[in-house]
Amino acid sequence: MKVYDTFSEIDCTQWQELVVQSPTASFFQTPECYEFFTTFSFLTPFVFGVSENDKLVGVLSGYITSDGNIIKQYLSRRAIVGGGVLLDTGISEKALKQLLNAATKTLKRKAIYLEIRNYTNYSKYKNSFEAVGFTYTPHLNFHVPTPNVETALKNLSTTRRREIKLSIKAGAVWSETKDPDDVRAYYAILRDLYRNKVKTPLFPVEFFETLVQQSFGKLFVIKADNTIIGGSVCVVLSVNIMYEWFVCGLDGRIKNVFPSTIATWAAIEYSAANAFSCFDMMGAGKPDDGYGVRDFKSKFGGELVENGRFLYQINPVLFKIGKIAISIMRFQPKKNKKQIPVKAADSVVPFEK
Repeated sequence: MKVYDTFSEIDCTQWQELVVQSPTASFFQTPECYEFFTTFSFLTPFVFGVSENDKLVGVLSGYITSDGNIIKQYLSRRAIVGGGVLLDTGISEKALKQLLNAATKTLKRKAIYLEIRNYTNYSKYKNSFEAVGFTYTPHLNFHVPTPNVETALKNLSTTRRREIKLSIKAGAVWSETKDPDDVRAYYAILRDLYRNKVKTPLFPVEFFETLVQQSFGKLFVIKADNTIIGGSVCVVLSVNIMYEWFVCGLDGRIKNVFPSTIATWAAIEYSAANAFSCFDMMGAGKPDDGYGVRDFKSKFGGELVENGRFLYQINPVLFKIGKIAISIMRFQPKKNKKQIPVKAADSVVPFEK
């Protein structure tokens, strides 16, 4: 058994093969995603691997990030593993524990906590995670089957189909784009959402400008009167799964136009038309919490799943301080009462609801 803690040590051919055959594969655990994260100064990517009998059987890849001034950066350092750990079906319990121990030990002085956000079922591995010191927290998501456009449209709720028809009739159009001007216009709407409503950090515009130019990055924009009023940013895993990473829309601005609905439908329609088997909505909150985004997502014909998250508190004291700080920031009185009415997917934030 061998454990690796740098990108150069891992055989990328075996890594790609593991992505293809693993039942826990996601875009966020691919070599392409790791290399994409390395292009940004505000992210510090990391990757760990483990092999048995010279075969790569596990990969844990993610990034460290923080926000604000020096003090805030110190208090917001977090290590995020999107999608869950990439595992071979035959990985031994010992190898999995070795992989997790390597990650927690190496990240000890670099982050306050390590969070693994699962997009597939890890119930058979739960005991191994807990034995290393991770705690499991329930977290919901929707997986929308996309066998074809007709079926995907039929599976929408009556309300969503009506909103799409009304929007088309009112002149709304949508399309995929890589135009830098479109990216910046979309980002302006998303940035306002995060400043006024979500109140959590958002990647700078360069992240989106770079992502959209990649083969795995997709931006779907919604236009009315030649003006962008919403859109969705997605990433893809081969032709198997499309993930909705960020979505927003200026709802209520134009009569009978529902940009948030169209933004998600545009991505689902693309997924169905291009042979993707599933559209992953990337989060729907905690089961016991009221969550408007979950209500919104529930009407797109997806299956509600609970794959949860694994959390390792590297520094429990600073973790509690960070949670308190985020709660205060989120529930401060609104200075501007005319908030932009938008809906958004779960995104990359330090302490999500």
